[in-house]
Amino acid sequence: MCLSLFFFPVFICSFMIAAPIFGYLGDRFNRKVILSCGIFFWSFVTLLSSFITKDYYWLLVLSRCLVGIGESSYSSISPTIIGDLFTNNKRTVMLSVFYLAIPLGSGLGYILGSIAKDAGGDWFWALRVSPMLGLTAGTLILIFVTEPKRGNADYIAGRIKTRTSWLCDMKALAKNRSYVFSSLASAAVSFATGAFGIWIPQYLVRAQVVQKTAVSCTNQPCSSKDSLIFGAITCVTGLLGVVIGAVTTRLCRQKTERADPLVCAVSMLGSAIFICLIFVVAKKSIVGAYICIFIGETLLFLNWAITADILMYVVIPTRRATAVAFQGFTSHLLGDAGSPYLIGLISDSLQQSYATSALWQFLSLGYALMLCPFVIVLGGMFFLATALFFLDDRDKAENQCFHFKGSLLYIPKRGYHFPCLPLTKTIQRIPVAMVILVALAIFVCLMNSLRWLIC
Repeated sequence: MCLSLFFFPVFICSFMIAAPIFGYLGDRFNRKVILSCGIFFWSFVTLLSSFITKDYYWLLVLSRCLVGIGESSYSSISPTIIGDLFTNNKRTVMLSVFYLAIPLGSGLGYILGSIAKDAGGDWFWALRVSPMLGLTAGTLILIFVTEPKRGNADYIAGRIKTRTSWLCDMKALAKNRSYVFSSLASAAVSFATGAFGIWIPQYLVRAQVVQKTAVSCTNQPCSSKDSLIFGAITCVTGLLGVVIGAVTTRLCRQKTERADPLVCAVSMLGSAIFICLIFVVAKKSIVGAYICIFIGETLLFLNWAITADILMYVVIPTRRATAVAFQGFTSHLLGDAGSPYLIGLISDSLQQSYATSALWQFLSLGYALMLCPFVIVLGGMFFLATALFFLDDRDKAENQCFHFKGSLLYIPKRGYHFPCLPLTKTIQRIPVAMVILVALAIFVCLMNSLRWLIC
């Protein structure tokens, strides 16, 4: 079993501690400075961890802990900057461009990490691929990114007088039903993608052993062919999914105001069908399994940018960093932090009686992975629940214009504007900051994928 499975509890604990801190800071202080410092720290830790020897295993564990701090800074703050640069359909498009970096970086991580590991003959070469990219991205953010005023794109930057306390923010988020349900749905997506990233390549290797087109690997390093193919599929399907999701949502908004959560729900329910088919056809056809993976992942990745856009609609600007931080925390805690372990435990328990049977090793892992489609269906149901409350929560966020003596003042009618506060034109151009943030997202996701390859 890969050592990365043992690093997950350490990573998630550091993320759990750091995410609320960066969320709090991101709602109150200069975001580009916080973001850059987190990326610099993350890059240095990753590079230094590649020089740790086996005699100092505890240092490697500590480095994985520190990586969680860097991810917290990035994941909590970057989407909120985009949310303050654009609005409505323009924001959906820009968030989609930003989230295109997730599959692109993840796919490159699998591919470049596998190549580096094979070329160097050891896992630490995978961790020396991208730190320089991170240092470059952090420097560009400090130089070129302009800090937008919170609420600028929503026309309320001049009306935010004071900010509520962190405890008040958390209570408001807990009462925001659209936010809670969409966060749980995001955790379902994370559960499936985390399990797939670890186990699908191994499952396909076992399928080829059963078909007698390959032999079981007993000596390290093993062939990385399936990881390379899976990485390429992840890259392409992620790109397609985000683009299709943005286009579909934009078209569906002309028919219904609940388009965002409904598109996510339908895509997840459709994804569950094709993911189930993976385990039906894999025994007979690897090509057929890859086709099902392609369609299933495309539908699964459809909701990445849309979920972030839902959050921007239902959460006021001064709480968005906190909201993004806790949504990411929930996704990790209930999703990919535990799903690889759970799938591995189920598979091991099923194959105990027939441990030497290649067929049963293949079937037991397939039976364990069948848990993922059920979790995806559950995520689709959470998105349907989000659709029920989306309009009410969106209206509350739009009307919650400013704070008065620590209390929230609501405007009773949508569209009301203060006569002394004329609306200004929103920032609708594509700034250099957007390009840099996309490059940063590619780097972050590449680093996440490299973490899986540490064996």
